[in-house]
Amino acid sequence: MIVILFLLMAGAVGVMYRHAAPGPVEATRWAERATNLAQLNRRAREQLESFGWVSQERGVVRLPITRAMELVVSEWQDPAAGRSNLIARMQKALPPMPQAPAATNPPAGPKAK
Repeated sequence: MIVILFLLMAGAVGVMYRHAAPGPVEATRWAERATNLAQLNRRAREQLESFGWVSQERGVVRLPITRAMELVVSEWQDPAAGRSNLIARMQKALPPMPQAPAATNPPAGPKAK
């Protein structure tokens, strides 16, 4: 009896698997995906290889990756200066963190007797 139930369940799973499987992707979808991927790679390459503003109001610029690597290598010859410069640049580039609101009700604790 258990064997028959197992075979029925296996058959039902097989039928459901065949009916629920997605159909093949059409050639037009493949072409669209290839075009989108090519555009994405082109934009990424342009950003890696060009100068530009990331945030003009904060004075943050984008450098070509090769120039950025040269600057990092020369800056980190002195690790202490490199670390302090990195921290200063991060504080300048990132917006300040919002302050937590003040608690209106003090947390409940054990009551004194």
